[in-house]
Amino acid sequence: MTAELLVAEELTKTFPGVRALDRATLRMRAGSVHALLGENGAGKSTLIKILTGVEKPDSGRLLLDGNEITVASPHAAGAIGIGVVHQERNVIPAFSVGENIVLQSMPARGGIVDRKRIRAEARRCLDLLGLDLDPDRPVASLSVAQTQLVEIAKALYLDTRVLLLDEPTASITGDEAERLFGVIRRLIADGRGVLFVSHKLEEVFALCDTVTVLRDGASVLEAAPLAEHDRGQIVDLMVGRAQATLELPKRTVDQGATPALELVDIATASGHREVSLAVRPGEILGLYGLVGAGRTELARALLGLDRITAGIVRVKGAPARIRSVREALTRYKIGYVTENRKDEGVFGDQPVTRNIGVTIWRRLARLGFVPDKRERDVVAEYVDRLGIRLAGPNQLASQLSGGNQQKVSLAKWLAAHCEILVIDEPTVGIDVRTKAAFHRLIAELAVGGMAILLITSDLPELVMLADRVVVLRDFAVQGELLNDHDYDRMSQAVIRLIHAEQHAEAI
Repeated sequence: MTAELLVAEELTKTFPGVRALDRATLRMRAGSVHALLGENGAGKSTLIKILTGVEKPDSGRLLLDGNEITVASPHAAGAIGIGVVHQERNVIPAFSVGENIVLQSMPARGGIVDRKRIRAEARRCLDLLGLDLDPDRPVASLSVAQTQLVEIAKALYLDTRVLLLDEPTASITGDEAERLFGVIRRLIADGRGVLFVSHKLEEVFALCDTVTVLRDGASVLEAAPLAEHDRGQIVDLMVGRAQATLELPKRTVDQGATPALELVDIATASGHREVSLAVRPGEILGLYGLVGAGRTELARALLGLDRITAGIVRVKGAPARIRSVREALTRYKIGYVTENRKDEGVFGDQPVTRNIGVTIWRRLARLGFVPDKRERDVVAEYVDRLGIRLAGPNQLASQLSGGNQQKVSLAKWLAAHCEILVIDEPTVGIDVRTKAAFHRLIAELAVGGMAILLITSDLPELVMLADRVVVLRDFAVQGELLNDHDYDRMSQAVIRLIHAEQHAEAI
């Protein structure tokens, strides 16, 4: 049995009105990948913040190699070998890839930044991840998934002995995740310890050897061998009761109906070419592809955020020219739940009421003003419908858990009575119970007649929800599949399309 590398012992942390940690304990060993599991709000992020010096515990202690330590700041954590990749991006967009990677220890010669060494060190870290990115490329030009990988390379640059990964695969797909897992296995073979936080239990069971489960701030399972527990047992520990099997409402799609949204031979300034697809009322059309396939870029072009250079967009059979998100909503009843909820999905410094009401202010206004009570009454309906957990309507969106922020992001479009909804990575970083609620809600919206374009990197989610699947590669449609909801068959068919040398005919 290897020695304990990092121990967090009986940590307690209280914020106003909330006990985030309640004598929680974590024990990590060298050469181990340790899973830290729990629902949103269970205390995982608070524990990581304490380990990295962002927060100070009210009580309890930390030990590294058996010696008690005080972690005063993130910089101090890095200095003693504790590195972290947070779920939310923590990069400087105006800096280059290389500059972001080496930022905490910038190579210099004679007091002058050594650009050659920056490129060399960045290239070394990127090669570890198998990531073909130019170290001189601005981070602002990267996709969300590419930015996440740069974050991981940034952590690898430091000589970390303990690497904390908070939802590291949330924005990357299967191939990138497998590449990351290879890096993690090399790190633990070198005697390091890795803490792996993920809501994707299939990844946890494939990668991790021990597990700690938090519930309501307390550790209900501590440093247990993962092989001794199955998925159902772990879920029961996380939610505190047996999880009911998810049953989605039955629905049928009239394939002869006029598409609510149709793209014909679309080309964009981002690089799309001859992209054609259609989604009908009451249908969920899945859009799948690896990082860099052009899925999010296509959604942004559809909403007027990127330029369409050729082709036709039709809404309810009529040609449409969409120049902004506002026009998409007010003229065509199209909503967009973005994958980047922190920067684009919610206004973190504004109350939940304002976040949900923003899309309907014109409808609510009286003599140019929005009455507070009228806004609260309308918003309360969607808070209740989506089960958004908050202390009150004036709570800031930034104070909510990731799952509740995503619900707020969705609620504002439901309040606007959208008829077409583009949903990009709806359940990234969301716990199993909240994910199930989202899946049920998306299916119910389709039953109600909404046309949904679902962009997801989660194959089980895709197979569960979509009626048809369009696969993108290199900004072009690679093929289309009718979903028979047989996971093994569908996942194999999707992967074959992704890696096919020539574009496939619709299946």
